[in-house]
Amino acid sequence: ESGVLLGPLIDRAAVEAYRKAIEEVKQAGGKVLYGGQVLGQPGYFVEPAIVQAENHWSIVQRETFAPILYVMPFKALDDAIALQNAVPQGLSSAIFTSDVRSSERFTSTAGSDCGIANVNIGTSGAEIGGAFGGEKETGGGREAGSDAWKAYMRRQTNTTNWGDDLPLAQGIQFGS
Repeated sequence: ESGVLLGPLIDRAAVEAYRKAIEEVKQAGGKVLYGGQVLGQPGYFVEPAIVQAENHWSIVQRETFAPILYVMPFKALDDAIALQNAVPQGLSSAIFTSDVRSSERFTSTAGSDCGIANVNIGTSGAEIGGAFGGEKETGGGREAGSDAWKAYMRRQTNTTNWGDDLPLAQGIQFGS
């Protein structure tokens, strides 16, 4: 369907993991700000969720593999970057901003410690030809690839979108 940017989860177990993650947030004292429902239609469809959480909660520190955005308050950009960098994963990150200084800070060595850092584009998997392999506990690492020597450098793929449209990874299009 044209305009649809989210498909189903992979299987029933993924739907159950999504449901349990939402419940874990609620039990910890978090709040579902948007979505969070399993949709009652054929297939493994769920409603994307935005939930208020605390960074130290175990659910935030694990990869959920579901459309759940954990949000938490912060006072300054460096505080937000510290929250993001405090998780064990490091595959992809994103910031939405109209401030060039904030985008530069986020993509600098003092910013996101992820293998992919996007500006005004959501998190996604690898972009073909970009620095990839993941950082920390996410991805397979770069040490087995032809760029293994680059492990001694901090390399990152940075993408900045200053347009009004939200492009999808690698030109993916849903619908006809």
